[in-house]
Amino acid sequence: MANIPCVLMRGGTSKGAYFLRDDLPNDPALRDRILLRVMGSPDPRQIDGLGGADPLTSKVAIVGPSERADADVDYLFAQVVVDEARVDYGQNCGNILAGVGPFAIERGLVPAGGERTRVAIHMVNTGQIAIAEVNTPGGEVCYDGDARIDGVPGTAAAVPIEFRDTAGSTCGALLPTGKVLNEIDGVELTCIDNGMPLVLMRAADFGISGYESREQLEADHALAARIEAIRLKVGPLMNLGDVSRRTVPKMCLIAPPGNSGAVCTRSWIPHRVHASIGVLGAVSVASALVLPGSVAQGIAVVPSGLKQRLAIEHPTGEFSVELTRDSADTLAQDARAALLRTARLIMDGSVRVPASVWAAEASGA
Repeated sequence: MANIPCVLMRGGTSKGAYFLRDDLPNDPALRDRILLRVMGSPDPRQIDGLGGADPLTSKVAIVGPSERADADVDYLFAQVVVDEARVDYGQNCGNILAGVGPFAIERGLVPAGGERTRVAIHMVNTGQIAIAEVNTPGGEVCYDGDARIDGVPGTAAAVPIEFRDTAGSTCGALLPTGKVLNEIDGVELTCIDNGMPLVLMRAADFGISGYESREQLEADHALAARIEAIRLKVGPLMNLGDVSRRTVPKMCLIAPPGNSGAVCTRSWIPHRVHASIGVLGAVSVASALVLPGSVAQGIAVVPSGLKQRLAIEHPTGEFSVELTRDSADTLAQDARAALLRTARLIMDGSVRVPASVWAAEASGA
């Protein structure tokens, strides 16, 4: 049995295990076996690990000093699949990202600098940079504060995050199909990648309101099958290839806002309905709302001006994204996206991994 230093942390509306890169093996196959055992996959309850039987709580951040001059740390995100023996690295996670800055300071990778410390984070999965601002009064991370985000009880210290150069981070272009509007299986859709590959579709085109609960949508197996069929067809069009075993693109149904926001969303990640919406998913949705001719036209309520605060409604509240453009001629892919998250350190210790995991490596199994 081996002990591996580990921090369990909530980042935004997700929860995951945070590791220093040097505390995990360099061999990717061995590392994946360890992460599967850490989370308890494959098992729908993840009863033998730290995972919470939900994609939102079966996540891992691997953090180390950055090799880039424009970043303080490298952050590799791993989505540990709940019911399969598989770890997916094909996307970023903006919620888990919210805990990377505090973790880097806690582990001494970045020195605290005054009341607030800015941490430049290289998102290894896609190569983009995010700047997180962490509350560090007295030279230590403080998690207490009065910021509130929907989907998380109580309040905590705000962690503002600014994203840079996220357009086309996975697919190679903001509009990977080359069009604002596409049609598959008789359904109009907008394919976009501004930090997260996403497919937007009108809920009404599926015969639903778009205000259904997560439980109602997950019980509609015919709807899920129809959405998955579209996802499989759109994957190659978005330069993602065969996505049958990938967690991207995410699928998102939109409806007119129901609570004074910009738009109402229900998103699949991709086979479970999200309890809220992912950070970078929200950025991609917000970017689509300001694109003339997208499926959001006539549905979304978009404020005017060079700085647009777009409240993206989801099943448990709303997620505000701020898009800033230098001029009216600035394209959506050149707009700067910023948002606010919170984080909480839940446990700092070590996770025990059976010696049999290493024995399998030694035997070549």
